[in-house]
Amino acid sequence: MATVRIPEDWPTTEEQARAVQDGLRARVILGEPGPPPGSGRVTGVDVAYDDERDVVAAAAVVLDASNLEVVAEATAVGRVTFPYVPGLLAFREIPTVLAALDALPCPPGLVVCDGYGLAHPRRFGLASHLGVLTGLPTIGVAKNPFTFTYDDPDTPRGSSSALLAGSEEVGRALRTRDGVKPVFVSVGHRVTLPNACAHTLALTPDYRLPETTRRADALCRKALREAYSV
Repeated sequence: MATVRIPEDWPTTEEQARAVQDGLRARVILGEPGPPPGSGRVTGVDVAYDDERDVVAAAAVVLDASNLEVVAEATAVGRVTFPYVPGLLAFREIPTVLAALDALPCPPGLVVCDGYGLAHPRRFGLASHLGVLTGLPTIGVAKNPFTFTYDDPDTPRGSSSALLAGSEEVGRALRTRDGVKPVFVSVGHRVTLPNACAHTLALTPDYRLPETTRRADALCRKALREAYSV
């Protein structure tokens, strides 16, 4: 487990954080298709918080995309030094997530975030932020639609509908199980939206949420417990 130090120039105010978002957002690449679904490696990242101690634990779990078996995993624990502000959550999580990715013994391939990419009020959620900083292809698969609207997709698995900010499509509501509440997929960096949805379906053979997210969620919670176990 890696212990994380926050960079000295890391934003500490909303104004500073928004300025960083504005500076990095123009570097998001939308024209690349990304790796083919079901091939290579795919990595899930997730975080867990200890609010009493202002601590965040991050996990990165690498899967073989062809069979969803675990290839490698790593964790990191760091201090939370940015306040909770909707739309700026990446600034609470990115340093620790980067440390977990850096601790992996192999390249992560496509990175799947439990959150948003372009489906974000400033079109720069965690998946986009992480993609720009690392250069990796990234997507966001969220449990909820944030502030955006959508029509309920058809009942069968694989059905989808546009996730909308007014008339702008910022992602898709995607049904990963027949008749089960959809997940909300958005592009992060260097992946198209159709490919992001195809990856999500390849990662959900049995459950609503991607295997990447399920395994990273369990691992970061374990890391948080072990960080303070006696």
